[in-house]
Amino acid sequence: MRPAIVLLSGGLDSATVLAIARAEGFECHALSVDYGQRHRAELDAAARVAASLGAASHRTVVLDLRLFGGSALTDLSIEVPTSPSKGIPVTYVPARNTIFLSLALALAEVTRADDIFAGMNAIDFSGYPDCRPQYIEAFERMANLATKRAVEGSPLAIHTPIIQCGKAEIIRRGRTLGVDFAMTVSCYQADAQGRACGRCDSCRLRREGFAATGIPDPTGYQP
Repeated sequence: MRPAIVLLSGGLDSATVLAIARAEGFECHALSVDYGQRHRAELDAAARVAASLGAASHRTVVLDLRLFGGSALTDLSIEVPTSPSKGIPVTYVPARNTIFLSLALALAEVTRADDIFAGMNAIDFSGYPDCRPQYIEAFERMANLATKRAVEGSPLAIHTPIIQCGKAEIIRRGRTLGVDFAMTVSCYQADAQGRACGRCDSCRLRREGFAATGIPDPTGYQP
């Protein structure tokens, strides 16, 4: 089995991507990041998902982006919006996916993996610029200029298998591959038990996705 790094947040999308990578025959090394996020319950969810879906290993990097702030997910003084807004919302975390992919790139070199899987999505998403296909293509080009393995003849590929999928399609695909979505946490302000607020952008997209599939929504919601 070829080794691959899978960025695993603990949410619905990344859980499905881990299941896809496993189904394609990769030995999956899951990587999560404790970046000081408001919704810390997703880290516990990531551990559950990694174990459930047979990840070969699971690491969590601690990198506190609260030192920078600038996002409702890392600054408790900024409220998480509960209704759709114009433009890029305040839940955008500056440079988050660039940081995450860079960490995955470093782990890929150490584990001699030539493949990174990530759950970016450009259809049912909040408009974050670092979720677009152009961004992923540009990062892959940069990665293959920046790493010893690539320069010595082992180029890296970044796989984003759900980037053009709607949320309903992601849910159907994950269910087919055996993902237990009850384990996942998507809410931007989930409580310590992982229960969702039901009102933020992420909750709205998740709820609408389950409604479109007709699959019962297993999400636990706060009272």
